[in-house]
Amino acid sequence: MTCFDRRDLGLLLLRAGTGGVLVAHGTQKLFGWFGGHGLEGTGQWMESIGYSPGRASATMAGASEAGGGLLLALGLATPAAGAAAAGAMAGAAAVHAPQGFFAQGGGYEYAASLGLTAASLAVTGPGRISLDNLFGHAFNKDWMVPAVFAAVGAATAAVVGSRNRRVRRQDEGEQQPLFEE
Repeated sequence: MTCFDRRDLGLLLLRAGTGGVLVAHGTQKLFGWFGGHGLEGTGQWMESIGYSPGRASATMAGASEAGGGLLLALGLATPAAGAAAAGAMAGAAAVHAPQGFFAQGGGYEYAASLGLTAASLAVTGPGRISLDNLFGHAFNKDWMVPAVFAAVGAATAAVVGSRNRRVRRQDEGEQQPLFEE
């Protein structure tokens, strides 16, 4: 039995905090908890911002956030958990990007922070205070990091790209004002 060092404790705190926030966000979408709108309301909203079909998009986003967050907090399947959460946050950042960077103006700062933290945990690993460590890293092998990031990156690029094309087509039909009043 070895003693845990401050890096292990720091990774536990980072995983638990980030994972907890992601679980809360995901369960808002999936179950309507914490003031969320559940699958029906979130699905309608997802459809309105270009993610179609809306209910399937809400399900995938909620599952990636809640599932990825829970697995990150537990330190289990850390590469897949972090990549899934990072992919969901990339989708959220795409929605907020037109408002700029800072969250106070509706920008993507918050989604980017959560996504980068999840991705960093996927790459760094969970530390020794984790289920991955307890299970001998059966779900946390070095080869898994590039594999899951390639898969999630490709899926995220396809989904966000499809959403952006839908939004562009929708915007093409609207007349923009020539002059600001």
